[in-house]
Amino acid sequence: MIGISEKNIREKNFHNELQSKISGRFENIFYKALANAWDDFFDFLKKNSNNLELLDYGCGVGPITKKVVSYNPKMITGIDISEVSILKAKSELENSKNKVRLYVDNCEKTKFNKNSFDIIFGLGILHHLEFSKCLDEIDRILKPGGSLLFIEPVGTNPFINFYRKLTPRARSRDEHPLIKKDFLLIKKKFKNVKIKYYGFLTLLFFPFYKNPRKSILFRILKDLDQTLFKTKIFRFLAWSVLIEAQKI
Repeated sequence: MIGISEKNIREKNFHNELQSKISGRFENIFYKALANAWDDFFDFLKKNSNNLELLDYGCGVGPITKKVVSYNPKMITGIDISEVSILKAKSELENSKNKVRLYVDNCEKTKFNKNSFDIIFGLGILHHLEFSKCLDEIDRILKPGGSLLFIEPVGTNPFINFYRKLTPRARSRDEHPLIKKDFLLIKKKFKNVKIKYYGFLTLLFFPFYKNPRKSILFRILKDLDQTLFKTKIFRFLAWSVLIEAQKI
């Protein structure tokens, strides 16, 4: 891989080890609190992927690629620094290989030519990377007017940050949930930036609902969250954001 750093190697080793385990992470139980973020993420891709070149940026074992391939893109390329993840993704997507290309690659410095993709998307990947480097690389390989779409954790909720400090082995050493300076950098490098916040009350009350898509309580909580997030102070209590932007 081109230009791989010590930090990149640590991330690669962490995710190789993670994906080699039989059981999943304990923290996966919390992700149902972000069901509405995923709905918005996939809704965007469903509406905008037809006959386009897509890049699943940090594709992991391929769950997003597997879903988005049904949206009729011209081609989906998936990259990840973890060889174990790509091996699993290739196995999982064997039946879609005419529409999917999967490579082990460094997201901070990929092998692609400039202006290669119409949409670049990812789930929880940017906060594992050198932020300015990965934004520059996304800008380089996006086509003019192309879009980026990412769900990323926010690093401003003190209670979530305290949990992170208590559970360091649950995440990689170098990951950095996004803070104000990161959002300012996105707005500097891209245009039409939209940032939507998720996961305050839906996370706080996650023990009280099981399937968020069948839960009346979840629907009430997610709507209350969106009302609260209209006020700036409550955005600091969000768990995650959906970032949408275009190449300048």
